[in-house]
Amino acid sequence: MAAPLVRTLSKVGRHISRPWGAGQAGVRSRSTRSAPDVASEQAAGLGVSFPPLQTYSEEEGMMRDAVKKYAQERIAPFVSKMDENSAMDEEVIKSLFEQGLMGIEIDPEYGGTGSTFFSSILVIEELAKVDPSVAVLCDIQNTLINTLVANLGTLAQKEHYLSRLSTDMVGSFCLSEAESGSDAFALKTRAEKQKDYYVINGSKMWISNAEHAGVFLVMANVDPAAGYRGITCFIVDRDTEGLEICKKENKLGLRASSTCPLNFDNVKVPEKNILGKVGQGYKYAIGMLNEGRIGIAAQMLGLAQGCFDHTVPYTRQRVQFGKRIFDFQGMQHQIAHVATQIEAARLLTYNAARLKEAGRPFIKEACMAKYFAAEVATLTTSKCIEWMGGVGFTKDYPIEKYYRDCKIGTIYEGTTNVQLSTMAKFIDKEYDH
Repeated sequence: MAAPLVRTLSKVGRHISRPWGAGQAGVRSRSTRSAPDVASEQAAGLGVSFPPLQTYSEEEGMMRDAVKKYAQERIAPFVSKMDENSAMDEEVIKSLFEQGLMGIEIDPEYGGTGSTFFSSILVIEELAKVDPSVAVLCDIQNTLINTLVANLGTLAQKEHYLSRLSTDMVGSFCLSEAESGSDAFALKTRAEKQKDYYVINGSKMWISNAEHAGVFLVMANVDPAAGYRGITCFIVDRDTEGLEICKKENKLGLRASSTCPLNFDNVKVPEKNILGKVGQGYKYAIGMLNEGRIGIAAQMLGLAQGCFDHTVPYTRQRVQFGKRIFDFQGMQHQIAHVATQIEAARLLTYNAARLKEAGRPFIKEACMAKYFAAEVATLTTSKCIEWMGGVGFTKDYPIEKYYRDCKIGTIYEGTTNVQLSTMAKFIDKEYDH
């Protein structure tokens, strides 16, 4: 039976006119057309205009509202316990699939929602407002795993894996290693060709979703002499002999999101399980990380907004010296400043997502969004604890959890320094002429 959210969106999608249709059509066909010359069209009297960044199509608005309601009703009751136990509740994972949130962009032919990248960003943002750990699970599934399989998979791979990824199977992306962090392509994991299969040996670290994953997309080098040009992406099923999922990390934040080391001991993978082309894994990884940074920005944005939304009502209720602490000018200025920063992060994130959907260059903007949203999350959560006073420092309120959860935003999918260096390269090129 179709999930409630999937059924609703499918019904809407058949008869609505989307204001962002051109961008969505572009991403569907992977069009490389340049952006329209707005000035010339306006001069010709065509009346070109663009809606504000926070304008949603009917489908996007419904998705956002439905996920907001779902997160409050189905996830919020589990958040504290999941954090305390450092474990994702199986019912939460099950409900994500039931609501169609683990296959947002997957074609309905394979059981997916058939929606858009921007809808994925809205979903990630709304989930992160309630629990960033759940947002991570959804983010990796949609912006990395599903996209890689949909874009690169053979017909057989799509039929087998996309139908599972959209309905009941979590995926995991395996790139990082002990000596391969920011320098992602210094990886040591090897894949040696043997007849019609490859034998993988090596290890991975910091692998998100590993505890619950049914399939792993593993980057391994088939030709060490070629350097990063030997890196190839392999589809490895969880029950493959020789694959060991090790004890999960005991982390500061995002504790309900599993992060585990993986060991590969003579893991035999059929040649047919290569995803894409041999030696092209580094290109695929770079492309996915560029898109994934928009997802991380949405996580940090949602986290900051969720923390802010929990805190401001407290400042309006708490009375000191005969008036609400919200009414002190010093407090008002701080709250207004943080609200402005959150809004700026939202606009950067949405802009990067819209550019990506429209088939236009977006890498610099994705880096800006990821960098800035992580900084804003850090500022917001720190200030919110201060505004809450002593109770903000306790686990009786969720503020300290947001504070712990946000730190990873400056580290994974490219550290802050990596984002700044990438942005600087694009800025340098812009001034060549």
